[in-house]
Amino acid sequence: HVQLVESGGGSVQAGGSLRLSCVSSGLTGSKYCMRWMRQTQEKEREWVATVTAAGGVTYADSIKGRFTASTDSAKNILYLEMNSLKPEDTAIYYCAVEPAATWMDCPRDFRWRGQGTQVTVS
Repeated sequence: HVQLVESGGGSVQAGGSLRLSCVSSGLTGSKYCMRWMRQTQEKEREWVATVTAAGGVTYADSIKGRFTASTDSAKNILYLEMNSLKPEDTAIYYCAVEPAATWMDCPRDFRWRGQGTQVTVS
């Protein structure tokens, strides 16, 4: 079965950096999309970034220019490089994955997600 495990979270001061990783296993097929989401203490869930099967990346406006999402060559690991962190970036960050029908497009709903990693910015 599909398993996603996030790591790399922690506590940093505003302006600092963190790099999150999401290791996936159990994926089959040749095309799938991967996504970073975050959930605040107030339980608001926010989309952060999506990586298409072709490797194209789209970002939420709130983090554009500060965060960079990428994958390793085998697309088994999803990364999120976070720079210039702000207190409002504090959240649980989790990754999600979903098979894709095409190389360029991603479905709206992602069925598989990890448990998340806490990021706290003070």
